[in-house]
Parts: sequence; structure tokens; C-alpha cells
Amino acid sequence: MQVVSLFIYPVKSLRGVPVDVMKLDDFGPESDRRWMLVDASNSFVTQRTHPALALIDLAISDGGLLSVSVPGGGAGERLFPGGQEIRVRVWNDWVLAREAEEGASRLVSDYLGEEVRFVYMPDSTVRRVDTQRVFEERRVGFADGFPFLIVNQASLDDLNQKLDTPVDIRHFRPNIVVSGETPWQEDGWVELAVGQVPFRLVKPCSRCVMTTVDPERGVKSANLEPLRTLGRFRRTPDGVMFGMNAIHNGSPGQIAVGDPVSFV
Repeated sequence: MQVVSLFIYPVKSLRGVPVDVMKLDDFGPESDRRWMLVDASNSFVTQRTHPALALIDLAISDGGLLSVSVPGGGAGERLFPGGQEIRVRVWNDWVLAREAEEGASRLVSDYLGEEVRFVYMPDSTVRRVDTQRVFEERRVGFADGFPFLIVNQASLDDLNQKLDTPVDIRHFRPNIVVSGETPWQEDGWVELAVGQVPFRLVKPCSRCVMTTVDPERGVKSANLEPLRTLGRFRRTPDGVMFGMNAIHNGSPGQIAVGDPVSFV
């Protein structure tokens, strides 16, 4: 097995950024989902309710600074956490975050037609990974619950054989895509080494309506594909499963496309 692609998501629910090398820190993938959009009640905003977020572009400078641009919006606006500190909600967690400077939030608010604000999770904020699944002290940014999603390319290939219109891996927003295994073998994976970095797979990932958002058009599929077909053979009492949520040991490091993947 080996890594065939890697993605980071600097802003929760915006476009992913493919990378050849993924640096790791104690949050998980470096710069992954440290930013998020919130509404007027300081609650998280995602493609579940705002599929047009899929069309917002992100640019990363050599120094790591982010800028965002919207379709037809001209030059991008820089993301910089220069505003006040506020409490924001991501699922059941309320955490401290810092507002961005006004420009990017105004740009996206005009694009969506409602008030939203970009917020940043500083190093001082510690949001614990699901303590019912992970007993060690592990933190996570604004990801739904875990810092990594690992998926098996062979499972996507198998799903696509069942679909009238195949989808690409971006529908499932993985961090690490692995090839070289048979479909759905990831259900039994517990511990993997990606290059020299150990990972523990803590639970299957239950999929939602976000998988139906076309990443090129920013709209949900009318027939709820690929979620509808996936549900015919991957439904469990806990949901419709695709991919595995994972943690690493929390230490700095890096992994790269082409790295070998082995069982520990």
C-alpha cells in the first residue's frame, strides 16, 4: 500500500488543497481546519446548508498566509486573525476563537447573501478529540471530530462501479488516500504506519449530505448520489460509512505522496 494523494482543508467546509507533503503538528495536519465560518449566532457554517461554499477558492502564499476569493469577486481577500476573541460553536463544542479582519468575511457574506464571519482557532485553544473514542490527550481543530480521515482508493473504485455517474474522491473530503488494498478492507484497519508516522484508526466515518455536493458546481445532486447508492450496502446502525477517522501520536512530522503504508 502507498499514499496516492493528500489534502488539507485550511477552512472548514471550503475547498480542499491537494499537497505533495503534509506536515503534522499536535492538531493533526498542519493548517488543517484552523479556520471556520460562523453565522450571526457564532455557530459553524458548512456545505450541509450552504453548498455554494464549495466554489470559494483558497490561495496559500509561500509564507503560509491564506486568501479567499469568490466566483466573480475579483482579487482575493487575505485571512488574518486580527479581530476580537469570541466563543464559537462546532457541533457540541464551544471554544474560543479569534475573528478575522473584516475584508474576507464581508466578501463571503455578500457572496452567500447572509452575514458570516471567519474565525481562527489559536494555539491556546484546546478542543479535545472525542473522549469516548480516544482516551489520550489529543486535540483537534474545527474538523467534525477527528484530525484525520483516511480512505481507500479501491473502495471509491468499487462505489463508482455501482454509480451511473462516477464521483471523484473530493466528494468525501479525505486527508490521506491509500491505494493497494481491496475494497472495504479499511473496516478492519486498526493501526497503520504511513512512512514513519504511526496512525490509529478509531472509528468508521459516518457520511452526510455533504457527499452529494458537486465540488465543481457547488450544488447538491438532485438524486442524493453518491450517498443514496452508498447507503444500499454501507449502512450501519451508526450511519452510512465511508473512510476511517484517525489520530496520530501528536508529534511533529510529515508524510508524503508515495509513502509506503503498512500495518503495525
